[in-house]
Amino acid sequence: MTNVSGVGRAGEIAPGQVIFLNGVSSSGKSSIARRLLTDLDRPFFHMGVDMFGAMRSESRTGELDPGDLAEVLRRTRAGFHRAVAGMARAGNDIVMDHVLSEPWRLHDCLAVLAGIDVVFVGVHCPPGELRRREQHRADRPPGTAARQLDSVHAHAIYDLEVDTAAASIAECSTAIKTFLTRTPENRAFDRLRAQAGR
Repeated sequence: MTNVSGVGRAGEIAPGQVIFLNGVSSSGKSSIARRLLTDLDRPFFHMGVDMFGAMRSESRTGELDPGDLAEVLRRTRAGFHRAVAGMARAGNDIVMDHVLSEPWRLHDCLAVLAGIDVVFVGVHCPPGELRRREQHRADRPPGTAARQLDSVHAHAIYDLEVDTAAASIAECSTAIKTFLTRTPENRAFDRLRAQAGR
């Protein structure tokens, strides 16, 4: 559990807590993350995978062949995982939003975030609503969310799940905030590590 002061015994820094929002594109992760920063009682940082992609020089990325581009994207996501872990290990509380559309991303997060209290939240939204949202966005090709649906939640284990079509962003944030008041028991990440034999 997070030490709010960030400092443990003998001056050691206690790791922060990570609220890990996982869902397909346009499911509402970033909106929930922004609301959590307002609703939570202590300072959190929002770190999203899209933020890291936006740091990359697009002009050079566009010149790469598909194989090289795939490797750049993989390194970007691996770096994102390590940046979140680094911030948390420095005592910061993080709201992380991600799209676990490839199995290696979850496996990497399980390894990199070991020793950190991770609250794993599944962010859901039905296909029809995802299509409607994509039609109103200029930054996503149509069908992106539909292509991700089968893979993103394939592991099927969460601490908490929310549905942004059935509940408002404020209600989703409140549900997550309420969950944080519970005594931490066997977290989803612990169960997933045990399942993977880690």
